Amino acid sequence: MDMSRVRDVRERLVVIGGDAAGMSAASQARRMKGPDELEIVAFERGHFTSYSACGIPYWVGGDVEERDQLIARTPQEHRDRGIDLRLRTEVMAIDVDRQRVRARDLDSGDESWTSYDKLVIATGARPIRPDMPGVDADGVHGVQTLDDGQALIDTLARTRGRRAVVVGAGYIGVEMAEALIRRGYEVTVVNRGREPMSTLDPDMGRLVHRAMEGLGITMVNDAEVTKVLTGEDGRVRAVVTEDAEYPADVVVLGVGVRPETSLAKAAGLPLGGHGGLLTDLGMRVRGHENIWAGGDCVEVLDLVSGQERHIPLGTHANKHGQIIGMNVGGGYATFPGVVGTAVSKVCDLEIARTGLREKDARRVGLRFESVTVESTSRAGYYPGASPMTVKMLAESRTGRLLGVQIVGREGAGKRVDIAAVALTAGMTVERMTALDLGYAPPFSPVWDPVLVAARKAAAKVRAS
Repeated sequence: MDMSRVRDVRERLVVIGGDAAGMSAASQARRMKGPDELEIVAFERGHFTSYSACGIPYWVGGDVEERDQLIARTPQEHRDRGIDLRLRTEVMAIDVDRQRVRARDLDSGDESWTSYDKLVIATGARPIRPDMPGVDADGVHGVQTLDDGQALIDTLARTRGRRAVVVGAGYIGVEMAEALIRRGYEVTVVNRGREPMSTLDPDMGRLVHRAMEGLGITMVNDAEVTKVLTGEDGRVRAVVTEDAEYPADVVVLGVGVRPETSLAKAAGLPLGGHGGLLTDLGMRVRGHENIWAGGDCVEVLDLVSGQERHIPLGTHANKHGQIIGMNVGGGYATFPGVVGTAVSKVCDLEIARTGLREKDARRVGLRFESVTVESTSRAGYYPGASPMTVKMLAESRTGRLLGVQIVGREGAGKRVDIAAVALTAGMTVERMTALDLGYAPPFSPVWDPVLVAARKAAAKVRAS
């Protein structure tokens, strides 16, 4: 067979980004079409593919022993499946009109153009790095990639002092604070918000605050780091706020991420209010028939508020990739949206949320009722029953469920999935009270804590 003729007739898919969304899309497209129909070229600027960034804090803290345990599929495994994966290669430009991308080999510096018939943009998100003096000093780390995690572990291994400052108290900040405590560091968390975990309402964040202090973490809320001080050797020695100075031998930045859409913006592709790419239900970039995007670089529809949001989670990225790969390969699939479900932990305290917070509901003009209940994870008389706090928001008059937040011990966090399903189905809190949930004393009280909250919310809606 004349291979040059085969190459002339088959399509080429180019994928920018080699983690969850990008390689899921490439793998699904390969399952849909063989190498004789579809050539797949994927560019990844790092050393790794298809890994769990969410697992990095647990690797740093020692729960996960080896870096490679976080890798779902190696570069060679992708290549063995007929994907031309090019590591340490960064795409520098997208030429939409001529359907090509310009890529640079980061080791040699060589640049070249690669044409595409179909393009997938999965460039992820970039950590927010505050614009302040000293932020690039030796010993200051962001934690976004496996390379970042390895660099932090290397720093911890060679650092003599045992004082760490974490800037930010979102998911990464809280998880990294616990990881550093587990490694024997004295940890201070400097947080701009009233309480840690701004994804929760402040009254629920206060429960997380207490748990963190119980671990020996020093919490500094309502404070913003203005500079990083360094010693004569150029290494970090302290962080400074308006009111104080906190000694530090290592600093971890956990102030959130933004969509990495600089390439897309330069190419004139449509971005939303949060800076993420805008797509249709099939994850196709709006207004562009042969370009798709997924993962942390896109905005998604919030099914509760009806607005676009940027929610960088691996669960979404993997789903986006599957949907993109299906559509690129000639099938049909859609991503209808999200309800904003997330779960985390501090030591044995489980933290979960889904739907809207109070300020989210106010921002979109929703009137709501809010209730908070205290319950237990199991029947109160059964050994191991632990306390749990559930907060629930319901729309006034209609009783539509708007959001749930849960903070508690073992067995608390995954209960948020009940609420996530109810939100997705558009259920009212009244209807939720009739849900036929599993019961036995080792697993739940007779009335599950989520249903107790639903009963209380339903009563408040009726009385309003």
